[in-house]
Amino acid sequence: MNKKLYGGIIGTIGFLLSPLSWWNDLFINFPIAYVLACGSNYIHKGSFLGAFVVFYWLTNVLGFVLLQKGLEKATEDLKEKKKYSGKDLLKDVLLSIAYTLLIFILVKLDIIKPIM
Repeated sequence: MNKKLYGGIIGTIGFLLSPLSWWNDLFINFPIAYVLACGSNYIHKGSFLGAFVVFYWLTNVLGFVLLQKGLEKATEDLKEKKKYSGKDLLKDVLLSIAYTLLIFILVKLDIIKPIM
């Protein structure tokens, strides 16, 4: 039971960080990436946009890793495992690229700016 609970918690955190639904990025990944990019811009002026994109992608990658590891841990006892297909990967990468373009446009239009 502990494996399932631990895997469920890790998988949930991974899902919240992954771009598997539109609201995850808007309400979780964007704010995390924004705060980290503001910190980066404070340390090195002019790094906001690059840092925003890098931290956004890192939160997505971390989300996928945690989701996979959590699901593996929670379902260790099950015989049949569903594989993450190339089609699933392509869809997720395209969605992340679309959100990256959105970040780029919002920063370039001065809609999103660093705090400092």
